[in-house]
Amino acid sequence: MSMLPSFGFTQEQVACVCEVLQQGGNLERLGRFLWSLPACDHLHKNESVLKAKAVVAFHRGNFRELYKILESHQFSPHNHPKLQQLWLKAHYVEAEKLRGRPLGAVGKYRVRRKFPLPRTIWDGEETSYCFKEKSRGVLREWYTHNPYPSPREKRELAEATGLTTTQVSNWF
Repeated sequence: MSMLPSFGFTQEQVACVCEVLQQGGNLERLGRFLWSLPACDHLHKNESVLKAKAVVAFHRGNFRELYKILESHQFSPHNHPKLQQLWLKAHYVEAEKLRGRPLGAVGKYRVRRKFPLPRTIWDGEETSYCFKEKSRGVLREWYTHNPYPSPREKRELAEATGLTTTQVSNWF
């Protein structure tokens, strides 16, 4: 654990502060903390710091900065849901301002099609009806052999596909 030059904190400590301030919803304080960080490439490329910068950019309505951060850094899969949410919400807000009214389901669908998630925050697997294509394939294959699975088989299918038992039951 090496201290950052003239700052007094390690990179891990800075990342921890970023996570805690985000989870606590202290976004103004988080913004001030990020602004106070020394100019150190190693620090500013830390994933927790980048995620914090993205959250602050969204909070401040600085969507151009948000998009730049999300498009130019590869993020870990466990951060994808939060960052995908920021990406989509920012595009929805911009579209609503442009149209002067709230977006409905079709409007949001059009925005998602026009501004697909960047590969840096998405695994690339298409979804259809909220199911990943891989999960749908497993369910389709199972259906051809047994269209009426038992509750135990449904639980096993849920584990195999990453879906809930309710989702599997509804599919059948």
